[in-house]
Amino acid sequence: MDDLCRLTIGELAGLLTRREVKSIDILNSYIKRIKETDPKVSAYLYNDFEEAVRNAEAADKIIASGGGFPPLTGIPLSIKDIFLIKGKKTTCASKILDNFISPYDSTVVKKLKENHYVFLGKTNLDEFAMGSSTENSAYKITKNPYDLNRVPGGSSGGSAASVAADLCAGSFGTDTGGSVRQPAALCGVVGLKPTYGLISRYGIIAFSSSLDQAGVLSKDVTDAAIMLGAVAGFDEKDQTTRRFEVKDYAGIVKKADKSLMKGLRVGIPVEFFSEGLDPEIGSKISEIKALLKELGADIVGISLPDTKYSVAAYYIIATSEASSNLERYDGIRYGYRYKEESGNEMQSLDGLYRKSRETGFGNEVKRRIILGTFALSAGYYDAYYKKASSVRKLIVKNYKDAFGKVDVIIGPTSPTPAFLIGEKTADPLSMYLSDIYTISVNLAYLPGLSMPVGTVKNPSKQNGVLPVGLQIISPWAAEDRLLSVAKIIEDEVKFRENAGFRKLDI
Repeated sequence: MDDLCRLTIGELAGLLTRREVKSIDILNSYIKRIKETDPKVSAYLYNDFEEAVRNAEAADKIIASGGGFPPLTGIPLSIKDIFLIKGKKTTCASKILDNFISPYDSTVVKKLKENHYVFLGKTNLDEFAMGSSTENSAYKITKNPYDLNRVPGGSSGGSAASVAADLCAGSFGTDTGGSVRQPAALCGVVGLKPTYGLISRYGIIAFSSSLDQAGVLSKDVTDAAIMLGAVAGFDEKDQTTRRFEVKDYAGIVKKADKSLMKGLRVGIPVEFFSEGLDPEIGSKISEIKALLKELGADIVGISLPDTKYSVAAYYIIATSEASSNLERYDGIRYGYRYKEESGNEMQSLDGLYRKSRETGFGNEVKRRIILGTFALSAGYYDAYYKKASSVRKLIVKNYKDAFGKVDVIIGPTSPTPAFLIGEKTADPLSMYLSDIYTISVNLAYLPGLSMPVGTVKNPSKQNGVLPVGLQIISPWAAEDRLLSVAKIIEDEVKFRENAGFRKLDI
């Protein structure tokens, strides 16, 4: 049954529950697909099929014993190489952590193990999650399954590509400024960034501590709900988690129907439809707006006036926190250590620090460390970091005011479809603007979801298409509402049933 790898988590869980297939059968379908396809896509940094077989066999025993079992039992998943897994490599796609073996499990991985998932491997990313294209990895460039000459987005590009190319049933990534939602949009999958504090950050290598949040990438909205429910919850090991109620997200989504749309107030921010938005993407989002109106929703024009400063504020806050978090990589305690060409250790401690960081970090990481260190330096803190933090408070207020008038906010996830590999590498600002619609959600600590709502013509390939992502934003800790609205739209758009969905370049 080679086509098992095409199915969603919900569909696979149903087959397992009815004993129509075994987890090992599902795994074998994925192993075959990965061996045939991943050499073209480069979604994975490494696979561990021996571990996967042990996981699948253990899951099959649990299922065969009778009784209930978690919905991720026996389901093959991939994980962004930023989550620690005890005894396995975690590189963050950086040479500075080359061959680093994790001494413990992240909380997300611990919960996945309790759910008896099947570990397929670690996926590629922009080094230390710094990027929007997965071109900044120290090891390889991941390709977009819809066009192997284009990027999958970033920084969770390997995770998004692995889901889109049917190289896993679902994947876990992280989202600091759009790193789950933007690649989800570019690869035509669902990407959910939950409320800050809903999922533990313990055991996730830090980029920007006040912005980082674990997220999920899935084939459909139901799968996103299942995955969220498996890993959400308070964690004593992470002081940034909150005691939010972890709801039955999958059950709520299952009950979602069009009646929810009657009188639902849907906000359309004028700032999300300004200069820089690809007209074809704007047209697709307008189609969704018309669909929601037809279903009975009230379309409300709103303004988020201070979000125009979100990119500037984000790159001061994020780089400042990165400068602090990456200070620990010194070539002494773990990871990469520079050695002279003769093989001898550096004689000077200062020289060892300099050379280890100079050769261990990539250009984008070094650029952000320099920016952050400058913003935090004496005489500049008030002018930069403090001012950016004040702007962040204004953005939080913008959203709070908006949610006094509307129930959800919609708009495009990315201003353009997937761009060509190498197209923006020489222009960092243009690359940074790829996240212009997603960054403010992180600054405001809100949940956001990207879902595929159609395709546009690929100018590079005859009869080729590129996916378009719709972003839905809900109030703080309202993931149940967010997922329900997304499910209703998904049922109407039927992206996975559309002819354009299967036009992959693999």
